[in-house]
Amino acid sequence: MNTQLSGPDEELVSSNAAVASAPSAGSVARTSAANGAGNRMAKRAAMSAFLGSLVEYYDFVLFATAAALVFGPVFFAPLGTVGALLASLGTFGVAYIARPIGAVLFGTFGDKLGRKRALVWSLNLMGIATVLIGLLPSYQTIGVAAPILLVALRLAQGLSAGGEQAGSNSLTMEHAPAGKRGLYASWTMQGTALGTLLGSVAFILATSMDKSVLLDWGWRIPFLIAAPLMLVALYVRKGVTETESFNAVKSAHDTAKVPAVVVFRHHWPALLRVIGCSLMAVGGTTATVYALSFATSRTGMPASQFLLASTLGAVFSLVTLPLWAWLSDRIGRRPVFAGSAILTAIVWFPFFMAVSTGNFVLVLLAFIAFMGVGSAANGAGASFFTEMFPARVRYTGVAIGTQLGFMLAGFAPAIETAIQGEGTSGWLPVAVFAAVCGLVAAIAALSAKETHNVAVKDLDAS
Repeated sequence: MNTQLSGPDEELVSSNAAVASAPSAGSVARTSAANGAGNRMAKRAAMSAFLGSLVEYYDFVLFATAAALVFGPVFFAPLGTVGALLASLGTFGVAYIARPIGAVLFGTFGDKLGRKRALVWSLNLMGIATVLIGLLPSYQTIGVAAPILLVALRLAQGLSAGGEQAGSNSLTMEHAPAGKRGLYASWTMQGTALGTLLGSVAFILATSMDKSVLLDWGWRIPFLIAAPLMLVALYVRKGVTETESFNAVKSAHDTAKVPAVVVFRHHWPALLRVIGCSLMAVGGTTATVYALSFATSRTGMPASQFLLASTLGAVFSLVTLPLWAWLSDRIGRRPVFAGSAILTAIVWFPFFMAVSTGNFVLVLLAFIAFMGVGSAANGAGASFFTEMFPARVRYTGVAIGTQLGFMLAGFAPAIETAIQGEGTSGWLPVAVFAAVCGLVAAIAALSAKETHNVAVKDLDAS
């Protein structure tokens, strides 16, 4: 016999059912606390990425500047002025050979042992190598051992750089709140920009010393400053927990035996896309290395003015980069990255027209335009690249792809010097070369799937 409830009895049952189905105050509090802890860890991961990249690019700029100004007479004096300069610049290029090896090495560690552990090792290696360079005796003191040790330490820096950004991007993206992966991951590139600025400022101060003092001990100070920077970055990084994405792979015993083999065998389309997109890095070395040489040798523009213009342009990018990353979380990675690549390809022509005048104001405006549109690719790329690979090979895939693409950026100034024409209009073949690299990056980006609105757990399993 069925009993039909009505009146007060029916209301009481409905009330009890509602109470039973409603979350308790305790469960709401626990959920809120968990969300709060997750957001705090996401911010710490972003800060870890920021500081790690800051140290990496601070050290990178120090070595590049010292190779051009100091290392020749300090470590290669017996080769003569020209020979010493060539040998010194050669040590700078050694890092680009080591970077892909570091990508495989730290990528393997990061995908098998954890993102955090690999990044702690990477940061230690970079910081220690940089400080040791600052303590390295000169050729006059220990002879041929000095340049040999310099090359060895430069190789160590290259190995570290091969894994730093890819690991930082993976760690930050996997920790980031839903809908904010682009913004959080972009802090890696913010660290890159600020590290570049700090390195430039440090050596500007060092070069204000008397030349004899600079060559004796003054150049060492910026390298030794890397020690406290590294310690602060390590403190923050050691407080970051491992990501749920990696822990899920580890718990399922699904870590790849040789991640690099899995990437090349099963994820080569994504690898090729990242390599293609990474050709955007040609823009950085073209604007800061080749254009500096062109401006000073062809137009007579003082190097100090050009460096000031590029530095102010980099400051501008610190403002625009997170805005582009935020936009990629709203409209997607592909339109922001590809749009940046296409606009940069166009900007090269007015950029070099301005540089060819040697006018400071025009060169400054050129850098602001270049940094403004180029920072969009940096802002979106940090999350875009990591979202192309599943969790079990994410670190390795991004590291190898970016470092193979960056190799062309490392050799770009030499290529551009070889193809340039005569006079102040000799920049045209260089602009075409850089523009083609940007268009290839745009095509690679447009060939990828849009990922900004795909959940991390779905990306992890792809």
